[in-house]
Amino acid sequence: MTDEKNNAVPGAPASSPAARRVPRSRRKLAVAGAVVAAVVVAAGAGFWVWHEQPSFCNAICHAPQDPINATYDGEPGQAGLDKWGNPVDDMGDLMVVQHKQAGLTCLSCHEPTLGQQVTEGLHWVSGDFEYPLDERSLTDLNHYLQKDDPESFCLNEGCHNMTRDDLAAATTALGKRNPHATEVRHEQIECGECHKSHRQSVNACSRCHDDAPIPDGWLGAHEAAQLDASGFPY
Repeated sequence: MTDEKNNAVPGAPASSPAARRVPRSRRKLAVAGAVVAAVVVAAGAGFWVWHEQPSFCNAICHAPQDPINATYDGEPGQAGLDKWGNPVDDMGDLMVVQHKQAGLTCLSCHEPTLGQQVTEGLHWVSGDFEYPLDERSLTDLNHYLQKDDPESFCLNEGCHNMTRDDLAAATTALGKRNPHATEVRHEQIECGECHKSHRQSVNACSRCHDDAPIPDGWLGAHEAAQLDASGFPY
């Protein structure tokens, strides 16, 4: 007969199947441990996916960021608002939407180290953080990313894999004021002064040159300056 306490047949050889049976309590413990491990792995994977979404940035560090999240959620062909509350006829004109359509997330451009994220978390807890709707230049972002060349924020092997000369050659249709050409480019103007992410891009050349063409979906410099002031809701 079977000994219920040991779950084995008394006197059975140690190598027999009866002697090798695992007690029910151990089996239950093993199953419970496997379930807990599976839940932890699934929760960790879910947290990591959330970690790269705007809702995580808003909930954990960069509050209040709702207007920026709304730009990320914009859809091409639909009207919406930029991060400052200005109306946009087609959200597909915003670079954040174009990048999202290409499969990129917040951390594709805003890529802090783990130490920086911990520091930001401490700033959030203390309330000592930079207002999230204030704009950063690419120089600021590259300093944050510890890169020396502001253009490398966009022109790199993982994003737009080309040089400044390649870019100038690809935009020769812009004519004599091709802002990407090194011989006519104002050194004090960096890429981010024209190319915006969470609001419509701006032809910075139109600040001085009234005949500068404004691409579809972009704003002239003077129009953008008026919207910045009137549309800022805070």
